[in-house]
Amino acid sequence: MRIDIITLFPEMCEAVLNESIIGRAQKSGAVEIECHQLREYAFDKHRRVDDAPYGGGMGMLMMAEPIALCFEDICRKTNSRPHFIYMSPQGKTLTQERLKELSALDSVCILCGHYEGVDERLIEEYIDEEISIGNYVLTGGELPALVLTDALARMIPGVLSGSECFELESHYNSLLEYPQYTRPAVWRGREVPPVLMSGHHKNVEDFRREQSVIRTAQKRPELLENADLTDKERRLAESVIFTEYKK
Repeated sequence: MRIDIITLFPEMCEAVLNESIIGRAQKSGAVEIECHQLREYAFDKHRRVDDAPYGGGMGMLMMAEPIALCFEDICRKTNSRPHFIYMSPQGKTLTQERLKELSALDSVCILCGHYEGVDERLIEEYIDEEISIGNYVLTGGELPALVLTDALARMIPGVLSGSECFELESHYNSLLEYPQYTRPAVWRGREVPPVLMSGHHKNVEDFRREQSVIRTAQKRPELLENADLTDKERRLAESVIFTEYKK
């Protein structure tokens, strides 16, 4: 997969994406990520990409033409039209399910907004999808773009050691991840559940599944609506929710 990021701060994005797992994935060729300085597509010597909004109001607005020129340049260089995403607090909240769908694409381009946003005509003409990472506002779209890129890239084959690295994690199957433990077996009087040291793989698997259901019911019961549960697991979840409600 190729991921292009249109931003006013490419160095900020590259500093994060060139490190750790995503950095290694780029070096191995599992994913290709390129950050584009939007100011290179500005018209004047000051490289301005914003202007005052029509109708008045506070702040400045990102102009449509520099963004359009940058995106069109990406299309020419890649000989394709990537799925164009605008990181915006007005977008739909990012979910693991949407990440699964996006990871099947060949390429995406992510626009990092700034100031008071982007000229609406650019959104209408070019943007395929607006995505939010939560019900709050940040000073710019770089952090949301990095969140999306990291979450998306790790689902691409070859980035992690295997699909089980993300398929068993929180949210992938509408369940939170089960609790995990490491050495020592007893820490400050707290013991690791004996089943995890039994060596019985089926019992361990059953225990972890049960704990995922319990943890989801305790912490994020709304996720259970889309979870694929057996009748027994559904009854267990309802029992946990009822107990939590009585508290």
